[in-house]
Amino acid sequence: MMDVKKLLVLPGDGIGPEVMREVAHIVGWLRHHRGLNLEISEDLVGGASLAAHGVPIREEVIEKAKAADAVLFGSVGDPAWAHVDFDKRPEVAILKLRQELELFANLRPAKVFDALAEASTLKPEVVRGLDIMIVRETVGGIYFGEPRGIETLPDGSKRGVNTEVYTTSEIERVARVAFDMARARDNRVCSVEKCNVMESGLLWKQVVTELHAREYSDVQLSHMLADNCAMQLVRNPKQFDVIVTGNLFGDLLSDLASMLTGSLGMLPSATLGAVREDGGRHALYEPIHGSAPDIAGQGIANPLAQILSFAMLLRYSFDREEDAALIEQAVSNVLASGLRTADIMSDGMARVSTEMMGQSVLREMGKLAL
Repeated sequence: MMDVKKLLVLPGDGIGPEVMREVAHIVGWLRHHRGLNLEISEDLVGGASLAAHGVPIREEVIEKAKAADAVLFGSVGDPAWAHVDFDKRPEVAILKLRQELELFANLRPAKVFDALAEASTLKPEVVRGLDIMIVRETVGGIYFGEPRGIETLPDGSKRGVNTEVYTTSEIERVARVAFDMARARDNRVCSVEKCNVMESGLLWKQVVTELHAREYSDVQLSHMLADNCAMQLVRNPKQFDVIVTGNLFGDLLSDLASMLTGSLGMLPSATLGAVREDGGRHALYEPIHGSAPDIAGQGIANPLAQILSFAMLLRYSFDREEDAALIEQAVSNVLASGLRTADIMSDGMARVSTEMMGQSVLREMGKLAL
């Protein structure tokens, strides 16, 4: 009998529950047709948890996440909670999960499906065939460094402080993820920082260079300043294979890269912890789009980023490459057939709802599996 995998599902706010429902249908299909053996639990995070429990995430949910083989996350954020204290915002849920599970490496692929090359704001010839992986460090840097806060100065004015901090071990572990990822791709890594004006950036460059020389000399390594990288992503994005960078720059560059593909609604992500002695690792998978409260409940959200996040989960946490590839090919075929949700709609295409897009992917999976 196959091992039972534990999956924690956290739909979150806004369109999160809507797009997660389409994944549930795919999970059911894989259980029935491909022998996927899952023990699934579901819980509240973000604004939904605030409404029910008064906190963006409960300790019980964090413990469930630690006990799971993988976490599938929707999205958090709700304007109804704009008035709460900074540490009670819905977004604290995802930050606490990253911190408590030590999810230090965020993988954000920016891949252009052939059928969507025209959807990008860049010229089709610039983005067609694009396939970049951005590896972003997620539990260090300026988002978590100390000291931080807002203080009142003697003259009554205020000062906000955030600190950019990285250690050798923090840099090495995320760089290893990038180098290992590159070995399974085109074998190229570009390390991005601001060593010209930031000491933390200088250390980043030194550590990555030394690690490369010791353990990964077979991988082609280049270095680039973050501002230049932003420009190059727009100018000639296909020059990159794997980009590895810190928390702040990774946040900005991955969102920039996402728009090369045409829509945030298309892009999945994975955030990984360290590999344990038993071979497992904590991991969380989520679309990079937000909760989109302005369209929540209308049935028009694009579920493909959530579906593709589940495909990444199958690949990296459950070692089910064939099932992951099946989902990705089904998505590609559906797009090639001309079906579009509102965010990727263009002339001559057929506009479909969230549910119709999910069902179309499911039908295509059935055809491909014959």
